[in-house]
Amino acid sequence: MNTSKVTQKLHWDEILLAALREDIPWEDVSANAVVPAAFRGHADLIAKADGVIAGLPVFARVFQLLDEGAEIIFHVKEGTRVQKGALIAEVTGDMRAILSGERTALNFLQRMSGIATYTRAMTDLLEGTRTVLLDTRKTTPLLRSFEKYAVTVGGGKNHRFNLSDGVLLKDNHIGAAGGVANAVARAREYAPFVRMIEIEVETLAQLDEALEAGADIIMLDNMKGDDLLEAVRRAKGRAKTEVSGNVTRENIAYYAALGVDYISSGALTHSAPILDVSLKHLHAIE
Repeated sequence: MNTSKVTQKLHWDEILLAALREDIPWEDVSANAVVPAAFRGHADLIAKADGVIAGLPVFARVFQLLDEGAEIIFHVKEGTRVQKGALIAEVTGDMRAILSGERTALNFLQRMSGIATYTRAMTDLLEGTRTVLLDTRKTTPLLRSFEKYAVTVGGGKNHRFNLSDGVLLKDNHIGAAGGVANAVARAREYAPFVRMIEIEVETLAQLDEALEAGADIIMLDNMKGDDLLEAVRRAKGRAKTEVSGNVTRENIAYYAALGVDYISSGALTHSAPILDVSLKHLHAIE
């Protein structure tokens, strides 16, 4: 995700404002009750667990949308490993904005930091190998850019961002085309010449057909044991290989040791637990 001001205006703000409207449809009754007039306050952002921080610009932007004068001082950089109890940031601004934006800002930060933490744990297991860890499109609707960005903060790489971003022929595409060779041929004819063609295979027979058809990348979907070993051997020098399906911390190093080029994991975005962070010590200042 590009963190430029242009990107914020075109993309971040649209989603963040929608999230704020969901939480504040017309007013924050609690905040307005205890702080009936504008008054500046200060609060601390604290880590409540060990992990990797991702989403600090998003966290800050939530408060800036509610209060143009909000000031956020960061004590760590994006992608930093923090320990429980660490001071991550300080927020200063209209106390009503801090109170009203707290949950939305934390929801994004916790989610993104959880993904970055999980991804970092997985990429650490690939250290010393040439295998690249990829995410998938198994993301929360409308939050894909935030979640895929968090993957990159954690050390992973982004697979295609959307259906317009690249060619990936899966089992139903193969069925619709009438076979592996037909699917690759049609994609090669239709897609711009700069596009690589990736196809998912489940058997060695499909692999051979994909190689013969000239696929650039072959996703070895849920292949195991001797078939997986043989598939990597056959594809070497002819196509890039990607392992996908039920990748875990327990087996990711095994797949990398086989020499595959890529490992993709939907769990990076759909199963990563949040990283617990909290906004504390809000108090009025002069």
